Amino acid sequence: MTTRDPDRLVAAAGRGDPNQDQHFLVDDRVLDRIPEYASAFDLSHVLEIGPGAGALTDRLLAVSDHVTVIERDAALVAFLETEFAEAVADGRLTILEGDAMEIDLPEYSVCISNLPYGISTAVTFRLLRRQRPAVLMFQAEVAERLVATPGTSDYGRLSVGAQHYADVEIVEPVPPEAFDPQPAVDSAIVTVTPRTPEYEVPDDQAFLDLVKALFTQRRKTVRNGIRNTVHISGIEHPEAVIDALPDSIVGKRPDALEPAEFAEIAVTAARIDA
Repeated sequence: MTTRDPDRLVAAAGRGDPNQDQHFLVDDRVLDRIPEYASAFDLSHVLEIGPGAGALTDRLLAVSDHVTVIERDAALVAFLETEFAEAVADGRLTILEGDAMEIDLPEYSVCISNLPYGISTAVTFRLLRRQRPAVLMFQAEVAERLVATPGTSDYGRLSVGAQHYADVEIVEPVPPEAFDPQPAVDSAIVTVTPRTPEYEVPDDQAFLDLVKALFTQRRKTVRNGIRNTVHISGIEHPEAVIDALPDSIVGKRPDALEPAEFAEIAVTAARIDA
């Protein structure tokens, strides 16, 4: 199948607006490699968020039985409907107009997207909860935070949250020159492979609320962080929770804790507050 020229697509659709977080991927080599990173996943129904001018959509249609795209720009939706009219008519492409943070997500087997950077973190957490694999383009700084390990400067709430749901790996750096218009930052492609964590939590939301709370106090010990963030974590008996935990946990700073140690705090708090 002959792929569409991404530069032609951008020229026909209208150049992206950086103020609207529109940076269209136009590098043929990167576009060709992205589906390859998903080759181990089920490609029967691909979800793409932020298709823009459709260059990646074109590649996804070549490897998938069905592609669903979510685009909030009405003008781009109209362009995609015309450009890919045959795929739409054949039932191989579904185009949904709306905000990816608000629209009902369809059932899908894998998400492959050049995410709009302004909402990439929020959308990622929405996707992670679906427990489906993904190949996603991020701002490089966000990608580094996703894969960061305890004790590093990039390790934080995003690291713990993502790694709670999945194995995450940076598979390719992508320079600004791969986009039109060019962003002011480097980018990176990340693979997300869902898995069940090796620890138990009371529920995902309680765990994530605790992680969020403690990282607002990342320069303080976990002991003080628990005391100072009950309005975020919802812990009702902070002193009892602190007393029940080993000093090897409460004496550390949050950025030194493994995800399993955050889970131990969450489980302890749930038991004491019950």
